[in-house]
Amino acid sequence: MYEVRVVSTPAATPESRQEPAIRAEKLTMAYGDFVIMRDLNFTVNQGDIFIIMGGSGCGKSTLLRVLVGLKEPAAGKVLYREGSLWDTEAGSKRNAILRRTGILYQSGALFSSMTLAQNIALPLSQYTPLKPKEIRELASLKLALVGLAGFEDFYPSEISGGMCKRAGLARAMALDPDILFFDEPSAGLDPVSAHLLDELILELRESLRATFVVVTHELASIFAIGNNSVFLNVETRTMSASGDPNELLAHTTDPNLRRFLTRGKE
Repeated sequence: MYEVRVVSTPAATPESRQEPAIRAEKLTMAYGDFVIMRDLNFTVNQGDIFIIMGGSGCGKSTLLRVLVGLKEPAAGKVLYREGSLWDTEAGSKRNAILRRTGILYQSGALFSSMTLAQNIALPLSQYTPLKPKEIRELASLKLALVGLAGFEDFYPSEISGGMCKRAGLARAMALDPDILFFDEPSAGLDPVSAHLLDELILELRESLRATFVVVTHELASIFAIGNNSVFLNVETRTMSASGDPNELLAHTTDPNLRRFLTRGKE
């Protein structure tokens, strides 16, 4: 039997669970006439580390793009606290809604011609009235939060892949977002670096009281950090489960979900 090591993680507080951060209602994603996923209904609660999981090609990254305003859904709603993200009348609200979010892209997406401090300073210089000295100090603080104190003047090419991911996370946190989105944060990392990134996510959730939405298929990360999730079933093209991944593993009768959560080795 395949054994999954379950790591006990601090759950979101009951108070944080009382108010949803994001809700998806009857959400359908498509490219032209080709439907990727249909009828998705799930809630991301404040304080969650919410996992979007499923096999390759199920639409995890597409769902992330819908949630952050980069791709319009074919049908359904994405509801934030301020209202619907994709309603036509909500266009003027969209920027205000998305200003509360930060994104860590799969590659880190750092500008190679800029130092780490300059990468983090970019959104601060564009969206805040802070002076250059204040921006530099804040960039240093964000880097320190992700364990990169002293690396302000390094370029992305001068640091490791794991450090680039941390620097990308520091930039995602530059504007103190309420919700952070991660697209395959462990991709390309060795097991030790991936584990350290998982620990960092848990630490930041506790210190920042932020909500995290994480796209991943890495079981170690799913069980180590997730307290809520949605499973996208590539065969049925809809979700087949939502909830705490550890609870889903213990109680699911869905063969596709069980196969995914055990890598088919049970």
